Amino acid sequence: MLTIQDATLVRGNHTVFNALTLNLVEPRIGLIGDNGAGKSSLFRMACGLDTPRTGSVQVQGLAAHQVSSQRPGLVGMLFQNPDDQIIFPTVEEELALGLSPSGIPRRQAIARARSFLQERQLPDWAGRSIGALSQGQRQHVCWLALLIAAPELLLLDEPYASLDLPGQARLTRDVAQARQQVIVSTHALDHVRGFGRVIWLDQGAVRADGPGASVCAAYQADVAERAAAQSRSIH
Repeated sequence: MLTIQDATLVRGNHTVFNALTLNLVEPRIGLIGDNGAGKSSLFRMACGLDTPRTGSVQVQGLAAHQVSSQRPGLVGMLFQNPDDQIIFPTVEEELALGLSPSGIPRRQAIARARSFLQERQLPDWAGRSIGALSQGQRQHVCWLALLIAAPELLLLDEPYASLDLPGQARLTRDVAQARQQVIVSTHALDHVRGFGRVIWLDQGAVRADGPGASVCAAYQADVAERAAAQSRSIH
């Protein structure tokens, strides 16, 4: 689905990735690592928001930066901050936006959004103002907008960060049931520990790549070792 070949990404004077190569074909993939490891940058390349200086990033054989113009609706991304994603003032309008690549008329898209919310047992959300929602509720709206749009590749960047426990449980269930390929970047390791593949990024390079349980355990052990070393140096 997503192929990164010898991609070098430079932002300012900083090299984010140096000849990164990954072939991401599994239905569920986790991305873990410290802040600044390159997880969000990888997603931005996959969406065509960042273009590598050298190498290539392709989604189903199409250059990532051409996806939005040639195959809109192929890739969907959930940003860390929902306010970077939401455009319209009400929930139903925001969900209807996700149907625009299919060419559905606005009135029909609004009707489908209301029906979708009814199916999700959230009928009273349709006319709610985005500004009246909590951070976690706005994040949930962004996720619902992706679900109704149904892109073939879902990229979720720290999707659990602002969700309460019921919200995390709902998202975990939705991810498990989604028919699409889903790649999740998160610090909440329990949500990807059961994935068949998890990639640990460290300063733009792949530190480990394998079954979720073993890769998450290795990362946790490394964090604990670094924390212990820092504590010893302080004392």
